[in-house]
Amino acid sequence: MDASSDPYLPYDGGGDNIPLRELHKRGTHYTMTNGGSINSSTHLLDLLDEPIPGVGTYDDFHTIDWVREKCKDRERHRRINSKKKESAWEMTKSLYDAWSGWLVVTLTGLASGALAGLIDIAADWMTDLKEGICLSALWYNHEQCCWGSNETTFEERDKCPQWKTWAELIIGQAEGPGSYIMNYIMYIFWALSFAFLAVSLVKVFAPYACGSGIPEIKTILSGFIIRGYLGKWTLMIKTITLVLAVASGLSLGKEGPLVHVACCCGNIFSYLFPKYSTNEAKKREVLSAASAAGVSVAFGAPIGGVLFSLEEVSYYFPLKTLWRSFFAALVAAFVLRSINPFGNSRLVLFYVEYHTPWYLFELFPFILLGVFGGLWGAFFIRANIAWCRRRKSTKFGKYPVLEVIIVAAITAVIAFPNPYTRLNTSELIKELFTDCGPLESSSLCDYRNDMNASKIVDDIPDRPAGVGVYSAIWQLCLALIFKIIMTVFTFGIKVPSGLFIPSMAIGAIAGRIVGIAVEQLAYYHHDWFIFKEWCEVGADCITPGLYAMVGAAACLGGVTRMTVSLVVIVFELTGGLEYIVPLMAAVMTSKWVGDAFGREGIYEAHIRLNGYPFLDAKEEFTHTTLAADVMRPRRSDPPLAVLTQDNMTVDDIENMINETSYNGFPVIMSKESQRLVGFALRRDLTIAIESARKKQEGIVGSSRVCFAQHTPSLPAESPRPLKLRSILDMSPFTVTDHTPMEIVVDIFRKLGLRQCLVTHNGIVLGIITKKNILEHLEQLKQHVEPLAPPWHYNKKRYPPSYGPDGKPRPRFNNVQLSSVDEREETEEEVRLLNSTIL
Repeated sequence: MDASSDPYLPYDGGGDNIPLRELHKRGTHYTMTNGGSINSSTHLLDLLDEPIPGVGTYDDFHTIDWVREKCKDRERHRRINSKKKESAWEMTKSLYDAWSGWLVVTLTGLASGALAGLIDIAADWMTDLKEGICLSALWYNHEQCCWGSNETTFEERDKCPQWKTWAELIIGQAEGPGSYIMNYIMYIFWALSFAFLAVSLVKVFAPYACGSGIPEIKTILSGFIIRGYLGKWTLMIKTITLVLAVASGLSLGKEGPLVHVACCCGNIFSYLFPKYSTNEAKKREVLSAASAAGVSVAFGAPIGGVLFSLEEVSYYFPLKTLWRSFFAALVAAFVLRSINPFGNSRLVLFYVEYHTPWYLFELFPFILLGVFGGLWGAFFIRANIAWCRRRKSTKFGKYPVLEVIIVAAITAVIAFPNPYTRLNTSELIKELFTDCGPLESSSLCDYRNDMNASKIVDDIPDRPAGVGVYSAIWQLCLALIFKIIMTVFTFGIKVPSGLFIPSMAIGAIAGRIVGIAVEQLAYYHHDWFIFKEWCEVGADCITPGLYAMVGAAACLGGVTRMTVSLVVIVFELTGGLEYIVPLMAAVMTSKWVGDAFGREGIYEAHIRLNGYPFLDAKEEFTHTTLAADVMRPRRSDPPLAVLTQDNMTVDDIENMINETSYNGFPVIMSKESQRLVGFALRRDLTIAIESARKKQEGIVGSSRVCFAQHTPSLPAESPRPLKLRSILDMSPFTVTDHTPMEIVVDIFRKLGLRQCLVTHNGIVLGIITKKNILEHLEQLKQHVEPLAPPWHYNKKRYPPSYGPDGKPRPRFNNVQLSSVDEREETEEEVRLLNSTIL
């Protein structure tokens, strides 16, 4: 039995909306349920002779019906279980079906880990290509080139004869102004070349490969269809251009796009298994697991990836998806560890090893970093959205290649003189996180030694800052300003661009500066009461690298508004399990401060900017509007387009389809009764009529279309009727006109509805779609109250059948309304608001 042709399987949750006098016609196998006919029996069906190909599928940029998809999956599962005892082959098919979920997430994890390792290795090599090349092995990056050299020194460990800068190769000079200028020119040349190649590939081959991908993935996981966004071309181009974009030196990261890459893998592998290829809701379970694998390989954080999928991107996350997400993250992390792209035999990207615990008084600077992270997040979201909106509304957005070239040129010109902006962003974060030990040669560790230390120890006491530290602070301040400005203009350009690493870099820079300041304050004023108990003379009291780690988490939390998953990702990323409390304090502070300026994270803001139909479960609906205030059509619009169950012809239905742009039509008993029978989708109607004309003889334009269980008696000379009961949703979700919108919005979120019908005593008044809900919420955000109902709204809703003049009132959808010249009786009118397409 094909579940897609089952007329009793609900599209939108069902409900107690069938008139009682109709129940006897349903037979004894029909079961009414309250609030979502999930358990409706499917024994009494009126199917066509064979399933109609295409019925039950979805067009591009449409929303799936979660309830129908879940019912299809249950019917498929029942069918397989009923046959598995018939033969060994059926048993094998049953086992294959049961294990297909684990197989698809295993393949997704393997592919995600392999691609992530490839991207990491290629990006590191191409980043170093901007500065020089390894003559002994062209495929080695700078660090690998000098690994086997015996001519490196401790102070200049990155210099070896095998590695040649472009100035040495072109003009033969390793030092001096000429060398600096030549390296500067080659740095800009390679940056522009990589950026141009990346944006050209995206524009020509895969426009969906640009950006982070997380806003679109959140929308897809909520049930929206975007054809091609997770296809093979997008995967291929995103993988290549992500390497180019990172190597160009733009202020972006590869971690967000890696989630998109992993979801592309999950989507492609899901087509190998009918259980997922034919069911959009089941496919989204695979995509949830794939997003966990993406974060797992992006940060080396398997548990953080699972929590990220649960907290940030997934719309529907059952328990079995949690297990499979954990397994996918595990497999992906194992593959990445086997590849060992960082060459440190560790899975984590920024492994740190601090030798000093944190002290209670440090909570104050940690909270200050959280405040900074919240302010940065609020500023970035507003500034970036304003710039993206301007890009969409001006001619500048029509030239994406030029925009990328300009941003890349400005970034390269400003970044090269500063050693901290010239560094790869991941390398910068690693240096900022690192504690100053005896083997560190960075200028950040240029302290004056007041002690005559005769041996190397791990716990180096706090020391006064030297010239190199103060110079590094000024350079970090300039790098902070540069990163803040360029990240605003970079996120959203037409190349793959992640936000995790740039945000963490901004927070790490600010945190390191604060950490050095607190360290020097504790050194020079160790007798203050806040330092006296912990910071004695000669003690290792403050760890600036810890402040960088806390600042990075705070800024990333301020931008994305993540909490639990972010803390887990950061401690998995760094191995700093001991510092969870400072991380939690900073992340929660950044979220509170950011929420004070707006509750949307950057991904939700971009979803709203792009107009995607996404109902955020985090938003609260606190207004007092009713379903009748939001339903369509409004009074000034044409009447609601409806079908009758047995007195319309094929031509009538085709004319209605051609003259309207609605995605579906309520089916009523007759124009006189207006009682609801079901709901028919536009796409299913079109496909069914075309299929009937090809496969059934006698179907012409004047053929009667019947949605009822029994065909009405027709004259002998009438053409053959067309029965379309099999494509009819017999239990569409309905609400009454008095239902509060708070309940309606909650129903749409939790059941994933596409639309619900509004009735009064079984009579269809209008329809509410997901788009109507989003428009209503947007109106409320802009403080435009859409016709707030008066106090007597629920008391006296419908006018009497006759007006003051004794004449019958006009009827609209079989509901008595006040006439136009009786506008003073507004409390008695039915509120029918302006319509949009279904």
